[in-house]
Amino acid sequence: MWGIKIKTLLQKFCADKSGATAIEYGLIASLIAVAIITSVEVVGTENSKNFDNVSTKWDEAVASQAN
Repeated sequence: MWGIKIKTLLQKFCADKSGATAIEYGLIASLIAVAIITSVEVVGTENSKNFDNVSTKWDEAVASQAN
């Protein structure tokens, strides 16, 4: 009797693919998150350089007007 119930439960467990689908979606979401973090980091570094350049040029322009 217990053997039949366990066998039935194991068959249902092996046939159920919803857990695998959830894991696949989780992996896809994590890969997308890594891509977003990487791109934001690269863009942020470039923006920081641009703002530093603008700040330097601004300071030079203000200093030249003061003289």
